[in-house]
Amino acid sequence: MAANKPSPTPSAKLRPIPNFIFASRWLQLPLYLGLIAAQGVYVFHFWVELVHLLEAAFGSQTALQALVTSIGYKSDITVPALNETIIMLVVLALIDVVMISNLLIMVIVGGYETFVSRMDLEGHPDQPEWLSHVNASVLKVKLAMAIIGISSIHLLKTFINAANYDVKVLMWQTIIHVVFLLSALAIAYTDKLLTVTHNAQQH
Repeated sequence: MAANKPSPTPSAKLRPIPNFIFASRWLQLPLYLGLIAAQGVYVFHFWVELVHLLEAAFGSQTALQALVTSIGYKSDITVPALNETIIMLVVLALIDVVMISNLLIMVIVGGYETFVSRMDLEGHPDQPEWLSHVNASVLKVKLAMAIIGISSIHLLKTFINAANYDVKVLMWQTIIHVVFLLSALAIAYTDKLLTVTHNAQQH
């Protein structure tokens, strides 16, 4: 005979003021909807750049000049056709858009799940693996790692096109990237210490 399952404890009814304060979390909803709109802009920009790249590959000078302008590529001679450097810079720009879009998804989905309301995705085949154990601390570490990835792409783009940048720009971009990296390591280490302390207190 199966053991009787304990009945779920009814949720306590909040007093008016705590209930109002707790309900204020829904004010974040327009912020997440705004980020979704921003992601739509990124999707549009991605396809515009991709179409320009394909058109330039088939010899369109107008599309080629649009690409050269968008990536900030400068040369003493006129660029008659796509070259390896331009293709690499455009592809890195597209990867940059994808990584920023991934960052937006983490902020939108993880932030809504953590700070606003449960999405009840348990058992859903498309539930992100990281969402099953997400909390404010985990989300903070993942965002830091995503920012490092985006910074790495920007730094690589700068180094490929280094001839068009001042030495101070190259130096400061490198320093800022290192600061991002050290900050992420500090956040991850702090989170590890807090986790160990919490587990020790439980035992």
